[in-house]
Amino acid sequence: MSDVSWDSDSLISFPPSSAHSLSFFPSSSSSALPFKDGVMLYMVYLSKENLQRFKQLLVEESPRPGSLQISWDQLKTARWAEVVHLLIESFPGRLAWEVTHDIFAKMDQAELCLRVQMELNDILPNLEPEALNPRETQMNLEEDEADKLREYRLHLMNEYSTLWNSTTWPGNHMDFFYQDLHREETFLPCLLLPRKPQGRQPKTVVLQGVAGVGKTSLAKKVMLEWAENKFYAHKLWNAFYFHCQEMDQLDEQSFAELIARKLSGSRALASKIISKADQLLLFFDGFEELTSTLIDRPEDLSEDWSQKVPWSVLLTSLLSKRMLPGATLIIFLRFTSWKNLNPFLKCPSLITLTGFSVPERSRYFRTYFRNKSEADEALSFVMGNTILFSMCQVPVICWMVCSCLKQQMERGANLLHTFPNATAVFVYFLSSLFPTRVRDLFNKTHQEQLKGLCSLAAEGMWERRWVFNKRDLNLARLDETDIEIFLSANIFRRVVGNKDLYAFAHLSFQEFFAALLYVLCFPRRLRNFHVLDRFHVLRLIAHPGRKRNHLTQMALFLFGLLNDTCALAVEQVFGCKVSLGNKKKLLKVAVEPHECDPPTPHHGVPQLFNCLHEIREEVFVSQILNNYRKATLVISRSKDVQVSAFCLKFCRRLQELELTITLIITKASRLYPDPLPASGPEGSDRCYLWWQDFCSVFRTHESLEVLAVTNSTMDPDSVKVLSTALKHPHCKLQKLIFRHVSPLVLNEDLIRVLVENQYLRYLEIQDTEVRCQVMELLCNALKHPQCFLQCLRLEDCPFSPRNWADLARNLKNNVHLKTLMLKRSSLERFEPCHHLPVAQLEKLSLENCDLTSLSCKSLISSLASNKNLTHLSLAKNALKDDGAKQLWNALQRSQYPLQRLVLDKCLFTSVCCRAMASVLLNNQTLRYLDLSKNDIGFGGILHLREAVRKRKWGSEVS
Repeated sequence: MSDVSWDSDSLISFPPSSAHSLSFFPSSSSSALPFKDGVMLYMVYLSKENLQRFKQLLVEESPRPGSLQISWDQLKTARWAEVVHLLIESFPGRLAWEVTHDIFAKMDQAELCLRVQMELNDILPNLEPEALNPRETQMNLEEDEADKLREYRLHLMNEYSTLWNSTTWPGNHMDFFYQDLHREETFLPCLLLPRKPQGRQPKTVVLQGVAGVGKTSLAKKVMLEWAENKFYAHKLWNAFYFHCQEMDQLDEQSFAELIARKLSGSRALASKIISKADQLLLFFDGFEELTSTLIDRPEDLSEDWSQKVPWSVLLTSLLSKRMLPGATLIIFLRFTSWKNLNPFLKCPSLITLTGFSVPERSRYFRTYFRNKSEADEALSFVMGNTILFSMCQVPVICWMVCSCLKQQMERGANLLHTFPNATAVFVYFLSSLFPTRVRDLFNKTHQEQLKGLCSLAAEGMWERRWVFNKRDLNLARLDETDIEIFLSANIFRRVVGNKDLYAFAHLSFQEFFAALLYVLCFPRRLRNFHVLDRFHVLRLIAHPGRKRNHLTQMALFLFGLLNDTCALAVEQVFGCKVSLGNKKKLLKVAVEPHECDPPTPHHGVPQLFNCLHEIREEVFVSQILNNYRKATLVISRSKDVQVSAFCLKFCRRLQELELTITLIITKASRLYPDPLPASGPEGSDRCYLWWQDFCSVFRTHESLEVLAVTNSTMDPDSVKVLSTALKHPHCKLQKLIFRHVSPLVLNEDLIRVLVENQYLRYLEIQDTEVRCQVMELLCNALKHPQCFLQCLRLEDCPFSPRNWADLARNLKNNVHLKTLMLKRSSLERFEPCHHLPVAQLEKLSLENCDLTSLSCKSLISSLASNKNLTHLSLAKNALKDDGAKQLWNALQRSQYPLQRLVLDKCLFTSVCCRAMASVLLNNQTLRYLDLSKNDIGFGGILHLREAVRKRKWGSEVS
């Protein structure tokens, strides 16, 4: 790949029509996600004609008390979100929803009328008071000041409009952008869409995304729209864009001076603009390149926009709203910067930029590869590696992958052999940029140059630094000549506003070279590789949990480079020697956390799973995962399925699996417009096969005893695959748990598992709707002679009296059932508790089941014949004194060996305490009694204490 160039001339040029088909914005199917907390989202579904009709009717709407008249000039070019914004500004409080409802009624939009009413009912308790904001007024500008403001707008249009003409990167490293006019019209105005619960425009908006996803592009696009008077045209905003690093290089300055510099030095105009703070729209970008530290002492901040202060003070004062609290801020940053910035922000509204959607990635490949068969081959290969395909969400990387694949395909390479993992793509691509000639100057070798680059990258990754000065470069033994070489190769770039600060052209480059440091071999050293210590290994493989781990990608590259095929490629294309010495260190440390249960991740699969999938060496993976006892996985993407399916088969001693599944795995559907060749599985069919591999662990891992499915939605196809695996003769699952799952999960296929799996002993269903048909299936399964369930636990599963009667009747026929636990399942309407299948039960819990003294009587009657009951819980039922007395009297006469009795919060008083004391004296099997949250008083406590004291055997009372 030595002929790869970063000049745009070396890349393909797209036809004009294709330039509008690509964007980093979410696809229409997920278009609501970035602003899901916005109000009146149903407006997005209005057709262009209906939106125009809505605007016409809005202009005709008669003014209401406390409202402002809306003119056609304000609405003429307004997009749907801007219409909502104007509505809420002009019709404060509930008036905006009432006006919207009336207009929809005139348009015969009954369903939309209903949505308006439902939203108003939901938002009304938190809706801000109906205070009318006065109409904004134009600034009183002198002629020369108006000219300077026009010049400023023209300057923005000239500076930013050219960015959208090129559809290739790296024409501009910071602004790799694929224009999609439809998505822009949908997305951009929603940046300031009023949000729930107050129904007001957010004053601080934070747009987060990974490096290269298009944050800077979006910022400049909004600035361009503002300059062209297209962005919230009804607002009299004055917009200004600040790149933090560029501003950081300036001496002490006031905010007024900063604005004046952007307005040809006009301080008078700057003062007029700043004095109307509510009309200020400020964009802040480049926090990753900020070298100064934000100020965390409130007393050091400034409210005075005319006061000269250091940039760090000025920036913190603006972000925290200490200065200009009425201004609207839009902040662009990477996920890794959020933790540091969040403490300074006031009520931020978060939006995530997700990059290319799956269909957009597909369209990009098909546009890049003009030849259909080449596009099919490349796309099929990339979709077969979900880690690589997920990286292609970032437009820069998507281009990079296409470029790399194309060159290898032109050379006739087999993609599967050339690229054993995602890391290999970066190996070939970055090696093509790196100068391989031996330098005569200072006699520095290529390997030394590479070592310096990798050392710089690694130091930055460990310390979370993305910007480097001359001192950093000198410490890494990189001189001026090295810097110029890396700049010309587009491995480095100069930081905005400072010629002496440098960063890697893309964050992934720094992550790759940082990982490469720990694979390079240094023959002249006593230890010929750079050793990773235990602490750093643990940082690499730590699961990010709620906080994103900035080392995730570096770890992935490190494991990928240790793949034998990939390591060989590094030696060949970089022309350097490689050491696999750190492989043993990774093996030694990675095994340690799994001697006990691993920590529960909050999303996705464990970081270690991703890393092991990247190395793809079965012996190595097996050594690490062999003692893995419990896995907690969140399956929300195809990548999660593929990675988990690969890793789980090596967890030979796995005992417990907890799954959260939100991915729809439907057979025979496609994720992209055109079919791929018939040589392999396609679209979600491929994911379907990975899911089959995933579920195969239930028949291959005989130690696997517990499956818990929580917070999940599954389609019938994926449930069928799971059920088939659970019914396999070699599946020895003993506990099956469903907590808060979609009703579709509990279908006939799954219920059949209760009969066909001879090892299953425990079924738990919590917080899940059990439909009538499923309840019938469950009842039939429970009475089947081949159902060996010993414990049934149903919590928060509302069902009808008839369903309950059927369940009770069928449980009587199940001789194996020993434990029945019902919680928050109302039995109030099912009075005949004597139908309960208690004769053979050892443990019975009817917690918070709306039992009364009446139902308690029938329950006691049915318990009379039980000789096995050791545990009884009637907690959180209103038994009161009558019901409690009946229970105590029954316990005095009973023969069952009760050991544990739980009666907390049953609303009885000290009236029952004599009967309780008598039971404690006479029932020698009782070991634990819970009477908490009952008003038994001090006298009752004394009775019980005396009974416990006289008792022959100890009893625990709480």
